[in-house]
Amino acid sequence: MKKSYSYFFYSLFLGVLSYLSVWILLFILSNNHAIPSPTVTIIKMWEIRELLGLHMLASSLRIIIALLLAIITGVPLGILLSMFPRSDHLLSPLLYFLYPLPKVAFLPVFMLFWGLGNFSKILLLFSIIVLQVIILVRDGAKMIPENYQRIMVNFQASIWHQIRYLILPAIFPNILASLRVSIGIALASLFFAENYATDYGLGYLILSAWTKMDYPEMFAGIFCIALLGFFFFRAIDALERFSYKE
Repeated sequence: MKKSYSYFFYSLFLGVLSYLSVWILLFILSNNHAIPSPTVTIIKMWEIRELLGLHMLASSLRIIIALLLAIITGVPLGILLSMFPRSDHLLSPLLYFLYPLPKVAFLPVFMLFWGLGNFSKILLLFSIIVLQVIILVRDGAKMIPENYQRIMVNFQASIWHQIRYLILPAIFPNILASLRVSIGIALASLFFAENYATDYGLGYLILSAWTKMDYPEMFAGIFCIALLGFFFFRAIDALERFSYKE
């Protein structure tokens, strides 16, 4: 446990140090007031620390809810598509049409149907993540050797036991991979979604600071998005290590 905590703080320190190094380099080379110094930005972050916490909490909750909904929906659908080839043949063309579309383009549609509140923003994030989960889970389940499946059938294992003891352990790396890919896209899309009809969220904070030409506050929001992404990725890594220990 102590080793895990040490590694977490070491990677956090290394990530922040690398981020600040690039930031300082850009600050020196650009010589532009639109890129504030890290020192000024850190002071600004301390001054508005409570407000930053609220914005980070709002963005985190939207992403966490979307992730949970995507897993609850996407994993069963992906497994069903792998188990029933006819369903896969029917639904795969739709998935392949929807997958490359920029989901941000659907935000106005979501707002028209479900209002300007949090639900439309969470639905946008859900639409980004769930397709990743469905496709990677389906492909992972298809890669399970047929010999393993025949053994389960020979032992008269029920469908539930096949899913519990064969399919889920086999597709677990695919689920984590889909979440890793989706988090970066979801954070980028969240910036766009939080610019509409909301008072809290890192996207709102960044755009609001930009319109006020408060560049230290703007870069504080950008840094918090990077920090949020780091915490999500480390949470997935911890889940992966814990599952393999079990």
